[in-house]
Amino acid sequence: MSIMLILFLIGLDQITKYFVLKYLSQVGSIVIVKNIFNLTYVENRGAAFGILQNQKWFFITISLGVTVFILYYLFSNKNLGVCTRISLILILSGAIGNLIDRIRLNFVVDFLDFIVWPVFNVADICVVIGGILLSYTIIWGKE
Repeated sequence: MSIMLILFLIGLDQITKYFVLKYLSQVGSIVIVKNIFNLTYVENRGAAFGILQNQKWFFITISLGVTVFILYYLFSNKNLGVCTRISLILILSGAIGNLIDRIRLNFVVDFLDFIVWPVFNVADICVVIGGILLSYTIIWGKE
């Protein structure tokens, strides 16, 4: 079940980025809700908020390390709680989704633009939700 969810989330991320590259990169931005939400094509060569621009190998190394660690932890600990397992699956899927972009394109495709927040993608959503869920389970010890 874990592998299927990981593959689904990576696939969803990559499919959305495929369409963004194919169609949105030609027009740049499309207004969805005026002054609130756009679809905006961005080539992110950094991390969150665009920090550490052009550090491709640093991000590839970190992503590979996180990926290997989470895969090992997920599949060597069969008694993980549901929240912990889901949070790790989300973080892993997001890390792999953005890693694919960095290796294939030399940048990460971002496109979800809420105007007041930096532009992001499906993989970023997975990492953030997974991180919040993992923090919750660690801090409060609840599954």
